[in-house]
Amino acid sequence: MTPLMYDIMVAVGMGLLGAVLFSAIGLISGTDETTTIAPVTLLVVLLGTPPAGVFTFWLAAAVSKHMTHAVPTALLGIPGDTLAVPLMPQATSLRNLGVPHIALRKMISGAIIAAFVSVPLAVLFAVLLAPFGPYITSSAPWIFLAAALGVAYFSPGRWASVAALVPFVLLIVGLQTVTKSYGISLGVSYFLGIAIGPLVADLFAVISPIDRRRMMRSAPRSFVLAPDVKSWGGYFPNPFRVLDRSQTGWTLVTAAISSATFVFSPVAMTVMLGEVVGARVKHAYHRLTSVLAARNGVSEATYVAEALIPLIAFGLPLSPVAAGPAAPLFNAPPVFTINNATGEIHNLHTMMTPLEFLGYGMIAVLLAGLIAYPFAMNYARSAAAFVSRKLSHEAIIATFVGLVLVIGTWEGGPLALMVIMTVGLVGGTLYRTLGLNTGVQFMGYYAAVLSVPTIAKLVTGG
Repeated sequence: MTPLMYDIMVAVGMGLLGAVLFSAIGLISGTDETTTIAPVTLLVVLLGTPPAGVFTFWLAAAVSKHMTHAVPTALLGIPGDTLAVPLMPQATSLRNLGVPHIALRKMISGAIIAAFVSVPLAVLFAVLLAPFGPYITSSAPWIFLAAALGVAYFSPGRWASVAALVPFVLLIVGLQTVTKSYGISLGVSYFLGIAIGPLVADLFAVISPIDRRRMMRSAPRSFVLAPDVKSWGGYFPNPFRVLDRSQTGWTLVTAAISSATFVFSPVAMTVMLGEVVGARVKHAYHRLTSVLAARNGVSEATYVAEALIPLIAFGLPLSPVAAGPAAPLFNAPPVFTINNATGEIHNLHTMMTPLEFLGYGMIAVLLAGLIAYPFAMNYARSAAAFVSRKLSHEAIIATFVGLVLVIGTWEGGPLALMVIMTVGLVGGTLYRTLGLNTGVQFMGYYAAVLSVPTIAKLVTGG
């Protein structure tokens, strides 16, 4: 077997695994992308999976999750994840009209069309930006500092998030100093702590009498599921028939625009381009369905572009998605590394060519489309009913906690676990209270390891 055939087989296998696993996880409401995709991808990297397999796994997982997250959003009225929040107003309106299945189909069809458009466009834009890579790499400390401040300002907390970056960055610097004094250098543990921050904060809140009273409910939450109505024959519906011509056009245009961006918040792009579409569609019902299709397409395309463009062009996580859910593709010591002192990069950027990113990216999207799209279109109602009635959220939480414990213990033993808990508690509390989301915190981490040493040398003259 040739090396190329081996890589393709590994990529297909890992892509199938990512598509199946995260098609299921996307059905669970409130499963944040960073909390789920990042730790599992980190495990895939640390297990020694070849680069093509790692990349295909991540992309198939991300694309699949952003199709099936529409199921709880449309049918249960609960955001499937962070990027599903901007879809809620239109999804709620259509659910009140008694047609949640229409909302679901428009959202999923917009996502699959946008995914196929975004991969080649993102690779193209990355190739155009690649010649500027050496300049950007040498300026990385200042770029990360500016990006951290910019992403913080455009997060829900605005100026509060900008101000909170200072103590958060100092916390990372202090923890690094403490661990190094014991001869332990940590990297993955900081990613894990930031990724599961909201979860850690909630677990601490449960054991607090004050927050436990706030979280108490008098009765289990109830859901009303409308009957499903299938309007096509066969198993695989045609997304271009689910969307009408104008909706397809808006989805393609907005996906192309969002594929060219990689520094803006995905939520902000989703809201902004959705408003542009809504302002140009007059009929109320058609406006609701068109905005849903376009917004879910934008969320998909932005996610893909914000990972691929920095990865291919620079090898540095210079976007909220790259610094969050896609962080293990850039920095997962000892497999993938970014040398803080020399700026040397050893990750997928140096291991794969743009043509390989394009080829394996299209394989990942194709696999996600073959798994997640028909599954969500045909079995959304029964899947939503099963998740809401049978699946224990506590079991999901326990699974991810166990995964974090294993990886943390592997990297640094008890000290790493204490770092994960500390970063998670502080970061999760800042997220819950000040809107300092995980994307901002990841940028803050890179500012701590890259920008702070550079600033210290300038100040001390060293």
